Amino acid sequence: MDSKTFRNSALFLRNGFQTDGVYGFPLIRKQEICLNSVELIACSDTRANDRNNTNKGVHFFTDDYRFMGTYDHPDRSLEKLRQYRFVLTPDFSLYSEMDPWRQIESIGKSRWVGAYWQSRGLIVIPTVSWAQPSSFRYCFDGIEKTSVVAVGMIGCKHERIAFMKGYNTMLDKIDPAAVICFGTPFPEMRGNIISVDYLSSRKVVRS
Repeated sequence: MDSKTFRNSALFLRNGFQTDGVYGFPLIRKQEICLNSVELIACSDTRANDRNNTNKGVHFFTDDYRFMGTYDHPDRSLEKLRQYRFVLTPDFSLYSEMDPWRQIESIGKSRWVGAYWQSRGLIVIPTVSWAQPSSFRYCFDGIEKTSVVAVGMIGCKHERIAFMKGYNTMLDKIDPAAVICFGTPFPEMRGNIISVDYLSSRKVVRS
């Protein structure tokens, strides 16, 4: 590929979707989805021809290195993911220790992957995460209002006050129709919460 072709390629520009918010994140559209008996499987447990787990959604609440390819090489895992009921967007790390540009990058990558998957016919539920309060200015952008969203509780037990500030801000800004909660929710969490047990997501059925 010559430099001009590369410069104008879709995977270099990443500009093929409607954008939203102060940083122009790709917009993930609201989609209709049946939320009865929600089960999840980790992205690291997915495999080709996985006939026994097609009723599950795929989550990315795991180490970033396991799913970097969803952004770097988005077509490679597309057919494998297509066989599952739905996919959550990748949960690229959003640590408070990161400089703001890295946090913004993580959110932008997650939104782009979600928009790309939707353009290829997958049912997509955006994963919502946040860092310090200054991130609230942009970390809820790129998600259509009243969408179903997902949040992860792993590692939040000792950051309860900070988590709830972000969670309540998310409710105000997105007004989600439902919240798939990966892990045990805090009692004070409001909304239509669908709790998914962490350990049950690791019980993968294999033939």
